[in-house]
Amino acid sequence: MFERVVRDGVAMHVVPSLFAESGIGVAFSERSGGVSIDPYTSLDLASHVGDDPGAVDINRGRLLSALGIAPLRDRLTTAGQIHGTASCEVTLANAGSGSFAHGDRLPLADTDALWTRTPGVPLLLLYADCVPVILARPSVPAVAVVHAGWRGAAGGIVGTAARALAELPGEEDLTAFIGAHIGQCCYEVGPECVSHFDNAFVTITAATPRLDLGAAVAQDLKRSGVPKERQWHLGICTAHNTDRFYSYRSEGRTGRHGALAVIL
Repeated sequence: MFERVVRDGVAMHVVPSLFAESGIGVAFSERSGGVSIDPYTSLDLASHVGDDPGAVDINRGRLLSALGIAPLRDRLTTAGQIHGTASCEVTLANAGSGSFAHGDRLPLADTDALWTRTPGVPLLLLYADCVPVILARPSVPAVAVVHAGWRGAAGGIVGTAARALAELPGEEDLTAFIGAHIGQCCYEVGPECVSHFDNAFVTITAATPRLDLGAAVAQDLKRSGVPKERQWHLGICTAHNTDRFYSYRSEGRTGRHGALAVIL
């Protein structure tokens, strides 16, 4: 289902079959092809980590150009992510919020999930270990982009977003795409963190200090109506692949890659 492509140096994972069938574009970016310098090298998309805002804006433009949607640059919509469970519908009225790192329009505040039914509005959220989730509902059409850190995953943000899209009129065709994130192999946490999961997620056990966020997300999707056969996991650990992805756990001060969805 996923296809890794490199266009003008920008590496990303896309789903060509989804676009061909429904006009929905989804992409998970890697860190190559941008202009940011160390420690943000090179396609840093985040305006909040200390990178040069001008470089971030060039990088965002390069990502959209690589996806063939450069004319939608002013409508690119981002959020002020806080590792919470709040979501926001994006319409033409708030499209373009946070589009430019140096612009006057701020990202949508205190939000970790964006969704839209409006064509021509790219949604972008940012990651450096947390789980990137894109939900697509071609029959509506509608898309959502979700940022699931451990707090958001424990709070059920992915399932909440999935149910919101599932309730829209249309066929039962909700599909989930899960990008690169820190794996259980590298995510060692304290017992207090694990305790948030071991009672609510049968895939999580308190017997190990290593948390499998991907398994929690997969279970939340399944019980929210997205069966395993309609979940597509990239299966790459960001902490093990810092040459291709950003990892806060491994690198500390670093940039952010992105998950983007748009209805065309």
